[in-house]
Amino acid sequence: MAAYDLEEQEQLDELKTWWKMYGNLVTGILVAVALAAVAWQGWNWWQRQQATQASALFSILQTAATQKDAKRARELAGELIDKYSSTAYAGMGALLAARAQMDAGDAKNARVQLGWAAENAKDPALRELARLRLAAVMLDEKAYDEAMKQLAAEPLAAFAPRFGELRGDIFAAQGKTAEARNAYDLALTKLEALAKSDETRQRGGYSEVIQAKRDSLGAGK
Repeated sequence: MAAYDLEEQEQLDELKTWWKMYGNLVTGILVAVALAAVAWQGWNWWQRQQATQASALFSILQTAATQKDAKRARELAGELIDKYSSTAYAGMGALLAARAQMDAGDAKNARVQLGWAAENAKDPALRELARLRLAAVMLDEKAYDEAMKQLAAEPLAAFAPRFGELRGDIFAAQGKTAEARNAYDLALTKLEALAKSDETRQRGGYSEVIQAKRDSLGAGK
């Protein structure tokens, strides 16, 4: 029994020695882990709050757009961007407000909204859609070089046909027939590559639209 007590005492002494050496470090690690857990929970709560508030604001923006109140839509989109840019609603709001501005004949403000979304929307698909719409606005304004710059970066695969088609539209507007044909051909190729997707099948007739634009340019290679 004495030998057992002595062994226990030795272990206790070793533990005390170890704690003197590493106790502060262990305590610090435990505190850091606890703080990190609290911070993570706080961050998640803040994110949920942001999403909830942004959703409510976006709903009001939708109403303004439906009522064709372009000024109100623009103001609400600005609020979404200022306060909730970390949420997907900011990008959606910018796109919706841009549509309202275009319907009101205000291409200048539409370009501002689309430019922000193209650079900052959290959802990559929204950024691609904003680039497309911005390039289309620039095409309407005959700002061909600016429009092409928006289409320069390779898009997500699902958007590749539309990007190719719009490049063709821009070339055609400039009278660059050969370049337009090539762009439409590439768009058709990209569309064919997506032919097995349900999304593409649901877009039935889109290939005919691109082909009709290509054919309208006449024969050529």
